[in-house]
Amino acid sequence: MSATSSSKVYRINEIFYSLQGEGANCGRPAVFVRFSGCNLRCPFCDTDFAAATPMSSNDILQQINQFPSRFVVLTGGEPSLQIDEPLLESLKQAGFTIAIETNGTHMLPSGIDWVTVSPKEGTDIVLRKADEVKVVYIGQDVERYRDMITAIRYYLQPCSKMVDGRRTDNTDQVVDYCKSHPHWSLSLQTHKLIAIP
Repeated sequence: MSATSSSKVYRINEIFYSLQGEGANCGRPAVFVRFSGCNLRCPFCDTDFAAATPMSSNDILQQINQFPSRFVVLTGGEPSLQIDEPLLESLKQAGFTIAIETNGTHMLPSGIDWVTVSPKEGTDIVLRKADEVKVVYIGQDVERYRDMITAIRYYLQPCSKMVDGRRTDNTDQVVDYCKSHPHWSLSLQTHKLIAIP
């Protein structure tokens, strides 16, 4: 392992083992490495950006090697602000298939096996190719993302929010949109629906 990969410190919000709850890899056992910090502040984001543990790539590998799955999902926050080729190389050398969930506002280093772009309103998207596009639907024009980003699959996800102390979502609206625009598929947060730990 290079000196660069062992000396850089990454700000990690949490590392946990679960099933991927969304998109094309839904149901697949995965180790999630959640990076702290983001260049956006989306109102529906569920990450506590104040929580960050400084970790080297060796620290990260030591934790994720405790789990049986060799599928790792780099998420956040916005992981593209911190990841680099030395970290990806160390994950590859340890036998991991690497996925990333990104807002698409920064270019990615090489070595990622599955790219999920989740574009947000009012941002400049620089990634124009992905494996999947996953948009949290709030009634915005999503067709421009389909035109802008070349992908294998396109998903719309309902937006969940608290209203008067109760959680509500727009699933019916998303279902109707997918039915009338069949190039989009519905993605549900199954990990929340069935409380996957």
